[in-house]
Amino acid sequence: MKLTITETALEKIQALQDETHRYLVLFYDTVGIGCKVNGIPTVRLAQEPRARDIEVESDTIPALIDQEQEVFFAEEVKLDFSNNVFRLSSKEGYLNALIPQTHLTQKDFIEKKTEASRGDSC
Repeated sequence: MKLTITETALEKIQALQDETHRYLVLFYDTVGIGCKVNGIPTVRLAQEPRARDIEVESDTIPALIDQEQEVFFAEEVKLDFSNNVFRLSSKEGYLNALIPQTHLTQKDFIEKKTEASRGDSC
């Protein structure tokens, strides 16, 4: 898997980064959506890799993805920043066109807790 980060997105990420946010993590957010195969591709910043993280090829920032979530992303992914939001896309189209800046520093993916919902059994 390869991640390309545009210059505009890189500048915005670097403005959000500090010493505790060394990695960019591709994350498939399923919280509150129902079935665990339904989710929204997004990004987060992290201090260190989690147990199941694998490296994503990136020329700018060290990038990671949970090995079980890799299937939800395209082989080549681009992260851009436009109109005050991050945009995650592939050559097939947008994966998520509205990622607020505040999402990058959320820690919800670190200790993922499963929510009990009707969709958990699908």
